[in-house]
Amino acid sequence: MRLVVALAFAGVAFTAGAATPAQEKAFVDTYRKAYEAKDDKTLASLLYIKGADPAAVAFYKMMMGAEAGSKITAIDLVEITPEDRKRIDSMQSPDGKPAKLVLPPAKKLVIESETKTANSSSSGKSEIFVGEADGKLYILVPAK
Repeated sequence: MRLVVALAFAGVAFTAGAATPAQEKAFVDTYRKAYEAKDDKTLASLLYIKGADPAAVAFYKMMMGAEAGSKITAIDLVEITPEDRKRIDSMQSPDGKPAKLVLPPAKKLVIESETKTANSSSSGKSEIFVGEADGKLYILVPAK
């Protein structure tokens, strides 16, 4: 019974600090605008790097820069599923060692994009875990 009460209080504490819908919308809008404009500086500012592995930060910046510039066809912050929790709990760094995120993820950003050229078109979908620190949402990267 105590465990149930403790978990209930933990849930209340977590939601009390949760981002507001207006903050979530601003985060999504900022990401979309920076992504479509290929604004690497703004995209990098969305990363939470305190305590992060410098190699992971460099990798995230490189990947965001490489993917940016496409047209976003859908973007949304969604709840983390039990399957996501399993992925988070079993994360590995590129060298195969166990890894964890710098902050607990609160949601995930799901992005669907499309690139068209004169000769071809392609589409993709990505998911990025998002957390909150100091009243602001950030893209999470693995810790050192």
